[in-house]
Amino acid sequence: MKRRTRRAGSVGALVGITLGLGLVNAGSAAASTPSGCSSVRQVGATKYVKYKGKPAASVKQYYGCGKMYGYLLIWDSFRKNHTWKYASVSVTTPDGYAHGLVLKNRPAYEMWSKGYATTNCTQGFGRVQFGDGANTAYVKTATVC
Repeated sequence: MKRRTRRAGSVGALVGITLGLGLVNAGSAAASTPSGCSSVRQVGATKYVKYKGKPAASVKQYYGCGKMYGYLLIWDSFRKNHTWKYASVSVTTPDGYAHGLVLKNRPAYEMWSKGYATTNCTQGFGRVQFGDGANTAYVKTATVC
């Protein structure tokens, strides 16, 4: 009986910790990494794709495994109340080219660009096509050199 009580307490504590972490980390990219690279670090500040003036998605730029990556996450709060057609993410360079472009249709809401090895300055670039496709919003992170 004593053993059961400990287990139930441990499970309850684990559930509480898990739920708490889920609330604290809502919208963060900490839980995933790009395919083929398990160690990345964010470079530059997070930017936000907005829909009707309110944040709908986060766009970040990461560096790891000798490459730059773009990252986009459509927020849970947006997904619950709105629709989107597709989203895309890439790494852009000063010449305007989108490198490592990844485009995914709904229901995908989290994505990494393909890695781009460069010595050029770069920006993370994210775009979301909302609702019926008439409204598109995008954002670029700050330039990192």
